[in-house]
Amino acid sequence: MSYTSRYTPQTLSRDELDQTTGPMVIEFGTNWCGFCRGAQAYIKAAMDNYPDVPHVKVEDGKGRRLGRTFGVKLWPTLIFLKDGKEMARLVRPENSGDIEGVLIKIL
Repeated sequence: MSYTSRYTPQTLSRDELDQTTGPMVIEFGTNWCGFCRGAQAYIKAAMDNYPDVPHVKVEDGKGRRLGRTFGVKLWPTLIFLKDGKEMARLVRPENSGDIEGVLIKIL
């Protein structure tokens, strides 16, 4: 599993994410957000080069608590986890190279 195309309502809890093993990318945003849609080509290009890294897109917004536990304020926000710990984050990425640079660091 690599790139995921649609944001879905929260399916994982913070406790579950904290207990994951290996690398993982959590992306917070919404399907209607212009910034989120604009970044998808960059995110897809980077994630396609790392098909073994899980990519979870979490729909964020009012009443959605998971994003608040990570301090998400702008969309899209990519949280890079390794063994359940946040290693890095990118907010509104503007190219695939920045995303790949962080992916390399968490592998």
